[in-house]
Amino acid sequence: MMGIALVVSLAMLTTSCHKDETNNTGNDNGNTENPGGGSGNQDQVLPNAVTDVDGNSYDAVQIGNQVWMAENLRTTRYANGESISLGTSTSTTTPYRYNPNDDADNVSTYGYLYNWSAVMHGASSSSSNPSGVQGICPTGWHVPSDAEWTQLTNYVSSQTQYQCNNSSENIAKALASTTGWNSSTETCAVGNNPSTNNATGFSALPAGFYYGYYDGFGDDALLWSATEVSDGDAYFRHLNYSYAGVIRLHSSKYDGFSVRCVRD
Repeated sequence: MMGIALVVSLAMLTTSCHKDETNNTGNDNGNTENPGGGSGNQDQVLPNAVTDVDGNSYDAVQIGNQVWMAENLRTTRYANGESISLGTSTSTTTPYRYNPNDDADNVSTYGYLYNWSAVMHGASSSSSNPSGVQGICPTGWHVPSDAEWTQLTNYVSSQTQYQCNNSSENIAKALASTTGWNSSTETCAVGNNPSTNNATGFSALPAGFYYGYYDGFGDDALLWSATEVSDGDAYFRHLNYSYAGVIRLHSSKYDGFSVRCVRD
């Protein structure tokens, strides 16, 4: 079952946020001989792999057959130069970006939070792999579909060096950054000895979320997909400081979450 902290955090997102039956989840049983962490196991880190229209450079990492940004997106504009407004309220139609925890000083490390309208830049939902949706991403990169997120987690789950307690479900530590997370005593949780995190080099950061209020900073990494569930909801992936798994959820398109792009 999900830990109390995770349940509270998810409940505060929106009433439309739902866990999917096919998630990767974690358990707290077993030994800790394989913590699923340590930077020595990274597939391939690619420094300064892409630069956005604002001039921000991003490291990337190859994990399996995919190349992902290893940092959260922090652009204020689309590749065509069109600006994305800094939001002070929620919207499902107007593209907005938000400062994590309502603090502009957090952007350089944690990137911006974006609503789904900003992420998609007018594109239709895609469940394809690859998604074919450039959206908010730099030229040559795209917003990952739900299927692309599943490809990532399935690959990480299949590699024993990325598993905690030799469980294919306990992979959050391998994807989470080594810094920024609140502390947890739960076995294999992201916040339990975070110096052993980030075996993949993906470096997921707990930027929190915006849903009319700011919350979850230090607790939660929430990352959008290009795949909608309905007119009002879209899929995302969630890592929590007190949990061992990567969770597939869907929530309102007006929420502000982090973004990672995948190379075309």
